[in-house]
Amino acid sequence: MRIAILTDIHANREAFEAVIADATARNATQFAILGDIVGYGGDPAWCVERTMALAAAGGVVVRGNHDQAVYDPSISLNETARAAIQWTAQQLSPEHVEYLAALPLTVREGDRLYVHSSAAAPGRFNYLLDTEDASGHFAACDARLGFCGHVHRPRLYSMGAGKVCSFAPTGETPIPLLAQRRWVAVVGSVGQPRDGDPAAGYAIYDTQTCELCFHKAAYDIEAASTRIRAAGLPDSLAQRLLTGK
Repeated sequence: MRIAILTDIHANREAFEAVIADATARNATQFAILGDIVGYGGDPAWCVERTMALAAAGGVVVRGNHDQAVYDPSISLNETARAAIQWTAQQLSPEHVEYLAALPLTVREGDRLYVHSSAAAPGRFNYLLDTEDASGHFAACDARLGFCGHVHRPRLYSMGAGKVCSFAPTGETPIPLLAQRRWVAVVGSVGQPRDGDPAAGYAIYDTQTCELCFHKAAYDIEAASTRIRAAGLPDSLAQRLLTGK
């Protein structure tokens, strides 16, 4: 099975469509969406609908902090993100909101754990930014493989003999997730990358070869930016799509 792992779509229809097409062309057979379907971007309803369709086809979906913020005002957001969520809530149907509210914080499938932020207190939505955070994740679960988002930049951590190592993946070279080690991958972002590359980011995990490959998919960034501006959302949200920062 080849699992396309997507996260932080952030209502970016153009990026979401491009990644689905790219992953399908790379023979992905299942989709896992690690939260933050909405927020920041200009087409939240479409992105929720598409996510629901992928879930109905056997996909995995977990809840992110922006998804929860649609119905839970206690979620901490900065001023720009709060403005986007207030607009987003007005674009979603009651069915969409109910769907987001019903999403789990984590999903376990075999040796794989899917979570938006970290296995360590997933409802707090803490960032997994360094080896100390990765150690907390490993301590909080027994899954050999973890996949998460929230950071918007790809990173891979592994643990063996009690030591945690970290590296930033480059290119699109398959990385063997060796059985004698534990791993947690921060997948990047489909809809608002912050790694300096504005192309949409995601990963594919092959359960037969136990290899993980990080990918980038080009998409119509100008159209996504225009959609944000047309919605009256903060211009900074449109601008950062152009730079990937």
